[in-house]
Amino acid sequence: MKQLQRQSGTRRDEDIPISQTSLYSPKALKHPKSLSRSISYLLKEQRLLFILVGILIGSTFFILQPSLYHLSSGTHNHLIARSNSFAGNRESITYYDHNGVMETNSVENKNNYKYHNGGRVPVGIGRKRKRIVVTGGAGFVGSHLVDKLIARGDDVIVIDNFFTGRKENVVHLFGNPRFELIRHDVVEPILLEVDQIYHLACPASPVHYKYNPVKNIKTNVMGTLNMLGLAKRIGARFLLTSTSEVYGDPLEHPQKETYWGHVNPIGVRSCYDEGKRTAETLTMDYHRGAGIEVRIARIFNTYGPRMCLDDGRVVSNFVSQVIRKQPMTVYGDGKQTRSFQYVSDLVCHVIILKRNVMCLAGTTLITRGPLFYNNASLL
Repeated sequence: MKQLQRQSGTRRDEDIPISQTSLYSPKALKHPKSLSRSISYLLKEQRLLFILVGILIGSTFFILQPSLYHLSSGTHNHLIARSNSFAGNRESITYYDHNGVMETNSVENKNNYKYHNGGRVPVGIGRKRKRIVVTGGAGFVGSHLVDKLIARGDDVIVIDNFFTGRKENVVHLFGNPRFELIRHDVVEPILLEVDQIYHLACPASPVHYKYNPVKNIKTNVMGTLNMLGLAKRIGARFLLTSTSEVYGDPLEHPQKETYWGHVNPIGVRSCYDEGKRTAETLTMDYHRGAGIEVRIARIFNTYGPRMCLDDGRVVSNFVSQVIRKQPMTVYGDGKQTRSFQYVSDLVCHVIILKRNVMCLAGTTLITRGPLFYNNASLL
């Protein structure tokens, strides 16, 4: 035992050189690679070949791009073929969609407005499909617009809070890879990456906007602000669907786009009228201040499939009373005049307005039928 203690003491007392106890030693200095070694490395790994091939491909693309642009621009200025099919002013508009299918739409045109096909592409010339958001896309007009956009080959995102919209209007699109549905209120901001924005979200029925007038004007003001802000951030083209109600009780019949209206800012319907007027103001302010490309469509009375029979408007009232075998109601003397248009005609006009490069940014279009009818004449 004493011998072990002596040995351990001896080991602790032994002098060990410092150089042996050190765990690290200085590294030798590395000399920088010479230029010849770097060149030989590039040649050996064939990286120089990849760089040269990439430069060649990029140069070829930029050289050919101007000729492709001129070819595309030459075909984009294809005008719609028009033919007068009746003794009146009814026109047949013929064009080709993205899938190469010829379509013909009949449009009543009292004043012989000339529509130009700024965005139609003839058969054989492909175009990049758009990514489009439609607010209120589950509603009456919005669902028909979504059908048309998907049929022509675009990707569509529908934003709707289902206050007046219905899933039944878009259920046939479930499972379509080009369709996406987001349950969201446009009063709250949303971040998306799209090419175009169709802003339709707003209760348009007197029954609905009288139920919650504050919510209605918030949708018109805050919802439009959010969508315009999105358009500004991503550089998207913006279309606002306005209404004939911006004219109030007009003193001019028929109204022109330059007519300012005769309005009551504190009436029962003012939440809708003034909300749309404010939305138009915001749209034009964003156009002038931020350079956003905008369109405004003032929509008159529209009817067709998926129309709500209890929305309180003249056509739906008459139709619902006929279906229920009730006596039809005529308010006042029945001499009030209205202009009516079928929903598919409206959608066609809105799409032409949105994509037409011949329309100036900030264009406002009245979308209505060619004639005015008094309510009594509908019976």
